[in-house]
Amino acid sequence: MTPMLIAAEETPNPLIPAVYDIFWSAVVFIVIFLVFWKMVLPAFKKTLDERAERIQGGIEKAEKVQAEADAALQEYQKQLADGRAEAARMRAEAQEEGAQIIAEMKQRAADEAERITAQAKVQIEAERQAAMVSLRGEVGSLATDLAGRIVGETLTDDARAANVVDRFISDLEKQTPAAASKEN
Repeated sequence: MTPMLIAAEETPNPLIPAVYDIFWSAVVFIVIFLVFWKMVLPAFKKTLDERAERIQGGIEKAEKVQAEADAALQEYQKQLADGRAEAARMRAEAQEEGAQIIAEMKQRAADEAERITAQAKVQIEAERQAAMVSLRGEVGSLATDLAGRIVGETLTDDARAANVVDRFISDLEKQTPAAASKEN
């Protein structure tokens, strides 16, 4: 063989490790792998599982709180709608009562006006009758005085004076409607 080949065979390749280095590296790797597999990996997995459970619990709690908030919102909206409906009903009742009170007051005012008008008519009629009686008395005394002056005798007899006064007033009443119809 050539001297170069021999020299090359005697010097080991620096890129390939020796067999004993590979063996002990494999033993150390297996020991570290087993320790990692038996101790570190379960603890790491336990930590990740706890974290996942906390996250899942938080999500479930958040969903529960969201559902409660939605239910509370719906209840609030229902109460708000009920309150608005109640307010509208009360407003309508108040308007209806107001209209009823106004109608009652108008009716009372009309009744009171009618009563006052009727009372005024009665009072006017009573005053007219009193005026007629007073006028009859005065017209009677004037008529008897006038008749006494015309006739030339005194009409002291009450019966005769009453007859003269009645006749004079009835003549006046007959003339008054005729004069009123001529004016119209």
